[in-house]
Amino acid sequence: MQEPIESQPEITTGKVGITKEMTTGEVTEKYPATKAVFSKHFGKSCFDCPAFGTEDINLACMMHNTDVKMFVNELIEAARKGMNPDS
Repeated sequence: MQEPIESQPEITTGKVGITKEMTTGEVTEKYPATKAVFSKHFGKSCFDCPAFGTEDINLACMMHNTDVKMFVNELIEAARKGMNPDS
């Protein structure tokens, strides 16, 4: 008889994968620290918008006249800091 396999805890490697094709909801759910970046560029009411959560980062940046490359880089930095608050 085979021994049951114990589930291993998820290990955070510190690698952040955010692209402009990801939805706003995917990013904020996976990396909650990125909410500050959304608020900074799109305003605090961003999260009340009916489109938030379903639109991709690229579209959100186009709608708010925000450079997508810079925005994604800020999201990545915020996510990294959120994962490693001491760094």
